[in-house]
Amino acid sequence: MLENDETIAYLRLAKSGDNAAKETLLSHNVSLIKCIVKRYLGKGVDYDDLFQLACMGFLKAISGFDESFGVKFSTYAVPMIAGEIKRFMRDDGSVKVSRAMKQTAKEMNAYIETYLFERGVQPTVKQVAEYFKMEESEAVFILGSSKMPVSIYAGSEFKDGKERELVDTLPAVDTQEDMIESLLLKGAINALPERERKIIILRYFRDMTQSEVAERIGVSQVQVSRIENKIIQTFREKLSG
Repeated sequence: MLENDETIAYLRLAKSGDNAAKETLLSHNVSLIKCIVKRYLGKGVDYDDLFQLACMGFLKAISGFDESFGVKFSTYAVPMIAGEIKRFMRDDGSVKVSRAMKQTAKEMNAYIETYLFERGVQPTVKQVAEYFKMEESEAVFILGSSKMPVSIYAGSEFKDGKERELVDTLPAVDTQEDMIESLLLKGAINALPERERKIIILRYFRDMTQSEVAERIGVSQVQVSRIENKIIQTFREKLSG
């Protein structure tokens, strides 16, 4: 990867419309892009598509980067690249189910309902698989493809007999990305003038009301509201590019 001074120089050229500079930045950051892409493999999107999405996120990072952020370009680019991939997965849907699989799942569910009605108990996975002449693992996969998503805040009973919200059982993910985004936010806050920095810290990290903040720093509540809104709008513009 390029040295920080070289990166800044190419960024300035790229932001002025120099396509060669964009290509240089892209070629010297391929390893970073590939590293992020690997985190999303096996989730229903081909590698080539993931790579193209990542490159789009990288180009958006070039357009949106501001030297006044006080962070390295790579630190800013990582969440932008990951965000582009996650938006695609969220909007386009990362799991594609074929029409034939949907039909088979429908037939399986009908069989299970009939079996339950006639015998009073649900069939085992082995019985379903034998009826449809397939492996048990395949039966589980097809039945799973027909399940509708549930809220992560829905209650569910677990093996210990206790009911908990599903969100409590989910493992922590994207720790590295969360850390990078926190560093980016920290850099942006540290770059603010002292009074503005105090307002943001007191409001969002000390959970104080605008009136309490106004009293603390010696200004009116209206001034605090105006300054806060201006800061938030600036942050959004910078991060969205």
